[in-house]
Amino acid sequence: MPLITLKLTDQELGLLTNLAADQLFRREFIDPKMPGYKFNPGELSMGKKLVERLKLITDRAANSRMSKAG
Repeated sequence: MPLITLKLTDQELGLLTNLAADQLFRREFIDPKMPGYKFNPGELSMGKKLVERLKLITDRAANSRMSKAG
């Protein structure tokens, strides 16, 4: 699978991470109650791992910014 490089500000990455986490919550707890929903455990698992990676990157960026300011 090819890698894609994307440049985002730490604020943009934080927003994207929050939106992705909200969507995962919806897919895990809300969508299954809808008629015709097809559960995809592999996709949900990959999404959770991706959100965790994004959170780690966002936290590192925030810590880096704080250490430079102090």
